[in-house]
Amino acid sequence: MSNSIKETKYIPTGNEMVSIPTLREDGSIESINVMSMKYRGLLEMLGQPFISPFIEVNKQQIQFDTLEWNRQNYWIPSYKGNEKDIQFSGTIHAPVGERGFYYELKVTNSSSQKKHISFGFEGEWSQTFHTINESRSFNGKLHTFASGWNHSYVMELHTETSQLSLAPMFNEPLDHEEWEELGPNFTRFHFSRNVEVNPNEEQTLVVYWGGGLEEVGASTSAKEMKRQTVSTLLDRSLTWLAQRKIEINAEEKVGEIMNVNAFFNYFYATGLTFDTEEDVLVTSRSPRYYVSAAYWDRDSLLWSFPMILQVDEKRAKEMLSYVFTTQRKNIGIHSRYIDGIVLEPGFELDELCAPIIALSMFIQKTKDYSYLDKSFVKESIELVLERLEENKHPDLHLYSTFLQPTDDPIVFPYLTYNNVLVWRTYMILHEFSFHNHTLPNQSFEEKAELIKEDIYTHCVFKDNEFGNFFAWSIDCEGNHNIYDEPPGSLQLLSYYGFCSSEDPIYQSTVNLIRSERFPHAFKGCTFEELGCEHADHPWVLSIANSLLSGREEQAKELLLRTPLDNGIACESINENTGVSETGKHFATCAGFLAYSLYFAFGQEEVHKWKNHILALE
Repeated sequence: MSNSIKETKYIPTGNEMVSIPTLREDGSIESINVMSMKYRGLLEMLGQPFISPFIEVNKQQIQFDTLEWNRQNYWIPSYKGNEKDIQFSGTIHAPVGERGFYYELKVTNSSSQKKHISFGFEGEWSQTFHTINESRSFNGKLHTFASGWNHSYVMELHTETSQLSLAPMFNEPLDHEEWEELGPNFTRFHFSRNVEVNPNEEQTLVVYWGGGLEEVGASTSAKEMKRQTVSTLLDRSLTWLAQRKIEINAEEKVGEIMNVNAFFNYFYATGLTFDTEEDVLVTSRSPRYYVSAAYWDRDSLLWSFPMILQVDEKRAKEMLSYVFTTQRKNIGIHSRYIDGIVLEPGFELDELCAPIIALSMFIQKTKDYSYLDKSFVKESIELVLERLEENKHPDLHLYSTFLQPTDDPIVFPYLTYNNVLVWRTYMILHEFSFHNHTLPNQSFEEKAELIKEDIYTHCVFKDNEFGNFFAWSIDCEGNHNIYDEPPGSLQLLSYYGFCSSEDPIYQSTVNLIRSERFPHAFKGCTFEELGCEHADHPWVLSIANSLLSGREEQAKELLLRTPLDNGIACESINENTGVSETGKHFATCAGFLAYSLYFAFGQEEVHKWKNHILALE
């Protein structure tokens, strides 16, 4: 798509149960969604738009196209506007711990004359999609009916019985409420307050939207929020967010980028299924990301997990427990549904190592060594070791993969970066063995040293211009290629403690892949950062890699110039303009970007991890 075309900007928000990925800058919401364990993905409710605010002053429509937006505590979106002597504001808030969201619209007469104001919301539920990577029309029927449970109407999506229900409740009596079924799967609604507003007087309408499996669950979810009141719900969420936002030693804008992406990662890479209330991990709960609503070990554990560990240790532990139970059977397989069944087959070595690396970060931060005694943790470690042996070279201490970190086919099966992760895995298990003597009786440290020796023996080649460097991949028969991928970059060898950043081979490698000889280096471009064949533009993951590998000032300067995807991490940006090119609403990438900023500019806590990995050199 040409970047000369003005794209709609979105301000995503949500909570554990409900995602609102397509809140537009005119205050309209195009869609909301929930995760369904029964259907192993997202159920999306859409309209043109789904919900839209309106204000009429003396029968003249106020425009919502010049709003001033703010994210309260980096997450809860609100806006202000001023037109025709009317000041107005809106807040869209999915309270933490609630099964729904509310939309608050306020109007104030700033003139000296009384005005007749009609304000409220209109919208439609005209489509339902089922999304796992691709969005497809959901084969159900939408029923809309009056209900005593909310003293309004309820919309229910039926197959053999109700699968999903949405019900509104209001803080004030309505002057107009209209519901119209325009087809078997199309309901339009319009509700408003029509009031005479005195000078300097404020009027408010709040719509609480409750979700559930059917009428009663949805209606009482809305009623619960109404009983709590907006002020209580907002104070509770703001307190929750304040307790989890993080301060860093960098410009205010850098802290904003970090915290916004940290909360986007928290609420869009993890969540609860609305039908079974189970913890699940996904690449993104936004269908704007092209492989949404599915699970990857690498994405969830190497990218999303580190920042959630800083934000909420309890949530991080729940993530690990989900991986070591629901997702354990197919650890290392390309991608899976949220119930652990294989979605896309294909073995990936980096994904096999990811659970152990995440577990190490958790233990290092919490000192909760008792977690290693859990039977499902021990069984998962044994399974990882078993699968490592299945993919070991018959003679060398190197390990093969079927797919690269981009999930694309390999050139040669033995990747240097992946084998560094195997080395790291064995070093971690060596550490664990001091605290848990029930781990399999293996010489983990010796294995790690043999892997390191074979990497330096077989994965290092000489270049006439740059000297000795680490190859991207080899076949163990003398063939190799020069390449790099942001999802598993050779730049991260120092971050994982495999070598010092001063190692001449490491330095030559970084210089080579950042030179004009590497076609994906974007040398000399306005936004100069590494890309790859998978998406041939500078990657946001590569910005994160630079932050983690000693290029923090260059990466920060670039980051401050790019708008990303309206402040949210995406897969890649344009090398000339910095705007989002591919992979919008990439939630796990948002987590990795946030963590890399914390790693580069954070407080004392993160330096424990830095010292920990440096001790392994």
